[in-house]
Order: sequence, then C-alpha cells, then structure tokens
Amino acid sequence: MLEVNDLHVYYGHAHALQGVTLKLQSGVLGVVGRNGMGKTTLCNAIMGLVPAARGSVKVAGAEILGLPSHLIVAAGVSYVPQGRRVWPSLSVEEHLRLALRKRQGPWTIERVYQVFPRLAERKRNGGAELSGGEQQMLAISRALLANPRLLVMDEPTEGLAPVIVEQVVQMLKRLAQEGEISVLLIEQNLGVATALGPRIAVMVNGRVAHEASAIQIASDRELQQRFLGVRAVQADEEAPMEATAPAQPEESVRVLQVRRMSNDLADAVLLADTPGFSTMRAPTLWSTANPLAGRPEEANAPGGEEPALRAEADEPIRTAAQIPIGRVVGRNAYVAGTFDTKGRELMFIKSCLEKLGLRAVTVDLSTSRRPSPADVGPGEVARFHPKGMHAVFTGDRGTAVRAMSEAFERFIVTRRDLGGLIAAGGSGGTSLATPAMQRLPIGVPKVMLSTVASGDVKRFVGPSDICMMYSVTDVSGINRISEQVLSNAAHALAGMIGWSFSAGRQGGRRDTKPALGLTMFGVTTPCVQAVTKLLEDTYDCLVFHATGTGGQSMEKLVDSRLLAGVIDVSTTEVADLLMGGVFSAGDDRFGSIIRTQIPYVASCGALDMVNFGPIDTVPQHYTHRHLYQHNPAVTLMRTTPEENARMGKWIADKLNQCEGPVRFLIPEGGVSLYDQPGRPFYDPEADAALFTSISENLRVTGSRRLIRLPYNINDPPFAEALVESFRDVSRDRAAA
Repeated sequence: MLEVNDLHVYYGHAHALQGVTLKLQSGVLGVVGRNGMGKTTLCNAIMGLVPAARGSVKVAGAEILGLPSHLIVAAGVSYVPQGRRVWPSLSVEEHLRLALRKRQGPWTIERVYQVFPRLAERKRNGGAELSGGEQQMLAISRALLANPRLLVMDEPTEGLAPVIVEQVVQMLKRLAQEGEISVLLIEQNLGVATALGPRIAVMVNGRVAHEASAIQIASDRELQQRFLGVRAVQADEEAPMEATAPAQPEESVRVLQVRRMSNDLADAVLLADTPGFSTMRAPTLWSTANPLAGRPEEANAPGGEEPALRAEADEPIRTAAQIPIGRVVGRNAYVAGTFDTKGRELMFIKSCLEKLGLRAVTVDLSTSRRPSPADVGPGEVARFHPKGMHAVFTGDRGTAVRAMSEAFERFIVTRRDLGGLIAAGGSGGTSLATPAMQRLPIGVPKVMLSTVASGDVKRFVGPSDICMMYSVTDVSGINRISEQVLSNAAHALAGMIGWSFSAGRQGGRRDTKPALGLTMFGVTTPCVQAVTKLLEDTYDCLVFHATGTGGQSMEKLVDSRLLAGVIDVSTTEVADLLMGGVFSAGDDRFGSIIRTQIPYVASCGALDMVNFGPIDTVPQHYTHRHLYQHNPAVTLMRTTPEENARMGKWIADKLNQCEGPVRFLIPEGGVSLYDQPGRPFYDPEADAALFTSISENLRVTGSRRLIRLPYNINDPPFAEALVESFRDVSRDRAAA
C-alpha cells in the first residue's frame, strides 16, 4: 500500500529527512520517535505539503512524490494532521460537507455520524466550541470522507483524555480489521502505537533507525530508553524528579506508565552501544552535526569527528511539567514570524509549546513568496490587508513589511482560539509582530523574543503588556545559547497561558472591586491622592502617570474592557500633542472613551505646561518663551492664551463624540500646583482662554455636562466634586 524509499527533505540547509525508507503492506504501521526527529515532516512529504529533494513515495505501486496535494488525495491518501486544524467558525456539518468528495465509497456523512454519534449531537456547533476529543473525531471523519485507501495520521491522540484515547484506538482497530483502509500512524504514545500496529518503525534524527514487531518493542525496555528516551515504571514507584499532574476522575490506575526524558539536544538519542549503529553520527534536531553533544573538549576533538553519545546508567530521567488541558481547552498558542528566514527557530518554539501540552498554530509573516511550512501561510494573512494581498506582495521589502504588519494586526484580532502570541526575530520581525501584539487586549499573553530587546523598545511595546525578551545571540540557528533562550521564551508564554485561563481566576485577585482609572501628573498629585482616598473602599484605583505612555496604557485598558470608569484629572498630554512636547499620548487620546462609552469624568490638569527634556533640548522656536526647570531632566513651558484656546477646542471636539455619560470639571482657581498666585505659571488670562474655549465648543446634553468650580485643581473641595461627579455618571450608566 505504501512504499517510501530513500526520501530526503531539507529546510534550507537543515537536513530534515535523511534517506527514510519504509514499507506498509496493509493494516497499520506505527512510526514512533521523539520530538524533532522528522515524523511530521515525513507526513507532509507524503502529502505533498513540503517538497522532497529526492527519493520515492509510492501508493499501491503508483508514484505520488511531486504531485500536488489534491491529486495525492484523489489517488486515495487522506491526512489527519497534528493539532486537528479544524476551522473555529465552521460547524461540524459544514466541515463534513466541505470534505465530502464526488467519488463514491463506503464513507458518507451518515456513516460518520453512526461511528461518532457525539458529532451528530454537535453538528451545529462550531469548531471552536468542540472539546479536543470532538475535534479529533471531526478531523478523522473529514479524512475518511475522501474514502481513502491509505490514512496518514499524525499524533491522533495528542492532548486527549485517556477515555477519548481509548475511543480513538478502538475505532482505528476496527478500520484495520475491516481491511478497508491502511494506516500510517505517527505516535509518541508508545502504548497506542504498539496496540494498533503489528510493526513499529523508530525514527531518529530524520532516519528510520530501527524497525521491529510491536511485541518486541513493547517488551524491550532497554530499546525504548535507547531510541525513545522513555522508561517504564510501576504505578507504585516514585515518579522521577517531579510529580505528574493529578489524574482525571475517569482515569484508571495503570500498571505501566511511560515517562519521557527531556528533549535536550545533548541527549537526544543514545546510540553508542546499539548494534549496527556504531558509526552513526551524534544527532541534533534536523542535521547530522551536533555542536551541543558531549563536553566542549569532545565537540572540538581532533580530526573533526563528532563524538558518539553514551548512555549513563544512572542518568536522571526528567519530565516536562505540562499544563492541565482543562485550563486551555479551545485556546492555542500562536507562533508568528518570517518562516523563510526563522523557520527552524520558530518550529523549535512550537515544539517546546506542544511538549508542554499546548496546541500551537504557526503563522508565517514572510513576504518572499517562498513555500511556507506554517499552519497559516503568508497569503492567508495578507488577505486581511484592507487593499488585499496584492498590497502586501509588492516586491519592495520596505512597503511589503509594513503592509504585512498591518494585515497581521487585522488577522490576529479575528482569532477566537487565541490563547497567547509569541514571535521571534530581528528588528524586521519585531516590527512585523509587535503592532499586532499591541492590538490585543491587556492580559492576553504576548512574548517578543528579539535581537533589539536590550535597547529602547518603547515603540515596540507602546501601552501594551508585551514581554520583550532579548535573544542574546542572533535568531539564526539552534545553538547552546539560542536553544536555552528559545525554550525559556516558550515556557514563559506557556506559563502565562496556563495562568490566564486557569479555572476560577478573577483578574488575578480575590476581591471583586471594579477597577477605576485615574491620571496623575506631579503637579496634580494632591488632587488624585484625595480622590483615591475617597474611592478606595469601593474601587480598585489604578493611577497612570500622564507621560504619554501612561495615557495610552489607561486607554488600552479601557479598550480591553478592564476598567469600570475613568477620572481623567490630568489631560496634560494634549498640550504635548498639540505643541510638540515629549509626553504626547497621540491623537487617539480620548478615543477609547468614545468607543466604549465608559463612565467618564475629566478636568484640565496640567494644561498650563508643555514638557521637554533638559533645557538645551527645548526647540529653538520656543527658547524665548516662559520656561521653568522642574528638575535637571525636565523643562516646562507655560502655555499661552492662544494655545489654551486651541487645546480647549480640541478637547471639546473629542468630548462631543462621547455618547456615554461625561462630566468635565473646570477648576477656575488654576489647573496645577504651579498655576496659582505666587507660583511660576500663574496666568489667569491663559486659563480664561482655555475655559472659554471649552465652554463655547462643548455641546452640553443630558449625559454630557460641564461644571465650573471656583477652586484650584488640588483643593480638597475639587477632589470631592470629582468623586461626586463620578458617582453621578456611574448611576447614569447603570440606569441606561
């Protein structure tokens, strides 16, 4: 049924498959091996999803290597990919109807529902609404509807509960016994592989290193440890190094458990004492060279020969702590980057995440138009650009990268299964990925592994909670440093995802007080402290320093629906925006208030000043102005009546767009500590221009009101008025 002969596949210079040869006469052939040994690449090569450099793949005697994937399916080969890959937005019924082919055969939608009655019950549910087991049933059913002669299955039991694994095993046994379909089964679960296939092939470093009967492999513990890095332990034996996750209620106690060793490249496969393999090179992930193997002095042995790896009898067995699947069901870790240049590193991250129990979805942001190994190709992302994919693939790298970044922003916010996002790259890859990360709500895990993370990263992080991680070495290949750093980044994201979706978590806090955003500047501190004191019993008060990023961060939380209201005391960032200061929050200041209609109270805090750095950094055209050195690093410039009138109109125009409850309070006694009699910025004329402009341009309605008070902004009665106004708008919102 299947004959693979001397199959070679490369990813760039990485030799992924190194002369794979195997035969499947009929029934089931199991292929086992550790992560990174080439099993999924073998599946993709058979299905025409990755090109082969040389070799042969024959199905029922007919050569299929080199055919496009749809013709391979037409030739009678179906594929159940690792990770299921169901469409989140399509129902079960829609999946099956899309998969139904014109060719007649025994498999119909009705038969699928008979074999998997659970799918019949859930046929109107979308892919994102199915459990992992239901998604796997759907993926298998989708493949069967092509009525194949050969079924290629990549990790069909990955991430499934034991009871679901048993159902899948029984179904595959029936298929094999009925003789309708032969199965090439890729599995890391040795128990499943040996239960289904009479023969097992073991892949090591892109090769079939050993093939034997399932009985022989199941009973040979030394062989299991040598080739697969596993050992068998009795159920009452103490687990090595660390405990496994608690058993699920339905999980029975098993006499034999398989515990995996770590996947460190330095102890990837132990072959030194294996008969017939004494001359085999020490393995790495995808190549025959292994700079990480052994001790440093061995790696640099004379003659350029690579030392063989030796098994130590007392070598400790290590297990990777996995995230309980119940925490993250339906949530995937997205791995994004340019797979044409960083594919090996990104796939390494994906492998780390999957070993931790997470499903990973790879997204290619390349603009080179090369074939992509990622789950989501560049073309699919590019279609999200407002002008279509042709606006991305322009041939000019600069415009293409900018357009792909915009397309990725729009793409990522549509992913309903997104649990977290990780990307890796240099300055270009960082510029591609971080705008999309900034678009995601606060709290969604985001990790950017970057060569530029040790410098000024303000433009990459912005107001968001992006974790920037320095790559130390360039993101170019797997070496002893990059392996550790990439692994750390993957584990960091996995930990965030596991925490974010853990059962019963409420924003990481036990209390239920709603969050309230407040903006503060140094010269409005007494006011904000007084407001916080009055509200802290009923609100979780989050104070943001109005230095540009602070205002953006507050607005980001508003857009993320993480704040119940805002008391925007210090709108000083508007002065820096309009007059060119260093603390601008951008033109979208007030934008989140407009979009969300959140209860909002604001004032004119610190609009008497524009902020610059040290005095020698003040622009030349402002050097004649009224300047005040707040400290050696900060120089303040008093705003003029004309500038205040301009700011007043800008603020009023923004507030006029707010449909939610709004109160704007004017402190007629001054807008900061410096704006009162005897202080450096006291200027009643300038203040009057600001207040008049706001009054004349603001359209007052039942929900949008202007309140003028005869106090300085830092006087206690003004703080009390802010609090009372906020309680007022909160009641308005509740009534609405």
